Amino acid sequence: MFSGSNNFLKKILPKRLFYRSLIIVAAPTIILQIIITVVFFDSIWIKSNKGLTRSLVGELKTLSDIYSVADQKQSSYLTEQYKLNFDYVINVLKKEKFPTVSGERKYSPMDRSLRRELKSVFGNSNYWFNTTKYEDVVEIKVKSSDSTIQVLFPRERIAPSSVRLFILWIILPSLLLMSIAIVFLKNQTRPIVNLAKAAERFGKGDYVSEFRPSGASEIRKAAYEFDRMAKRINRHLNQRSEMLSGISHDLRTPLTRLKLQLAMLNQKEIAKNMSRDIDEMERMLNDYLQFAKTQVQENSETIDVNKFFEKIMLETNSDKLHLILSKKNIILVARKNALKRCFDNLVQNGLTYGENVYIKVIKTNNWLTVFIDDDGKGIPSNEYQNVFKPFYRLDKSRSLNKSGIGLGLAISEDIIKSHGGSIQLNKSEYNGLQIKVSLPF
Repeated sequence: MFSGSNNFLKKILPKRLFYRSLIIVAAPTIILQIIITVVFFDSIWIKSNKGLTRSLVGELKTLSDIYSVADQKQSSYLTEQYKLNFDYVINVLKKEKFPTVSGERKYSPMDRSLRRELKSVFGNSNYWFNTTKYEDVVEIKVKSSDSTIQVLFPRERIAPSSVRLFILWIILPSLLLMSIAIVFLKNQTRPIVNLAKAAERFGKGDYVSEFRPSGASEIRKAAYEFDRMAKRINRHLNQRSEMLSGISHDLRTPLTRLKLQLAMLNQKEIAKNMSRDIDEMERMLNDYLQFAKTQVQENSETIDVNKFFEKIMLETNSDKLHLILSKKNIILVARKNALKRCFDNLVQNGLTYGENVYIKVIKTNNWLTVFIDDDGKGIPSNEYQNVFKPFYRLDKSRSLNKSGIGLGLAISEDIIKSHGGSIQLNKSEYNGLQIKVSLPF
């Protein structure tokens, strides 16, 4: 039971911290104001209104009884005294027909109280009143023997004016306090939002340099530790890439000397075989350098996706590559050189192991999805995860690494994941391999 209620609350409650904090601040204030209003309305206003109404109806009953037995001179004197002392207007209507249509409001507490008291004193059909005909005056008619007594009196006699002031003083301070709370909450949640954005950017591979800790001490400490962690990770990545790059460059020098020495050998067959091994070593070094380049910091920029893939197709210059672009204009903020290196790897894999490669670009709500299909032999489904491992060589029906050392897909996966995306392998509709790349906007 409690699990179901918790799930329901999670669905209806806001997800953002600012709005949850606002509820924590505003909800008690609103509930307290409602309770105070209800208590005041029930205990003070209704009782006060009931007492005033009962007193008024008692006066009307007295007037009705006096008018039924007094002569005209006494009635006129009484009317003048009430008008002078109580601000009443009293008319005795001899021949006017008594109203049959009720003028009361069903949901007005004042009208309900007035009806209840008049009914208990005069009976069901011996009274009539209207509280809306005039703005500040209430009209009541009661039957008295052969005539109708019309009484007009100020509304304040049965409706205390303090209610409006009370409601006004309840609402205005609440709105003022909640406005101040919103300003303070905004200032307190802004550092958390900035920290989340910085973490998101860092997770996508962007270099976060302008981030500054701010806010409460706990938030500032978390931001400070995040900044230190980001700098340590960047330093580690730079050291690794510099080491790989240095080793690869240093190995090129002895390989070049070996090539020169082989060129001067008289035994051409041995020289040819050794040259082939040296060429393979150079390809390996190029792969190492390419892997090191993926770790180099690069600033993000705005990319027109359609033009981006058109340029890849133009540079590939192969009639085996087929491109299907989205009709929508797609703009992506990413590291352009890294993405180009990634898709170049994937396209070259397809061209190496298949006759044709098909690129299809699709735009969904917040994602860019790219399908790269080939019509080669494919790879077994149980090897889908293994081929993303660095230096993994596939020795079965299709070797993705026969022209390299097994870093192509590892590099591509690293680039895509650093942009917050994902890369998946499936069987292609052309009976080869399908590579699905998803990138967030």
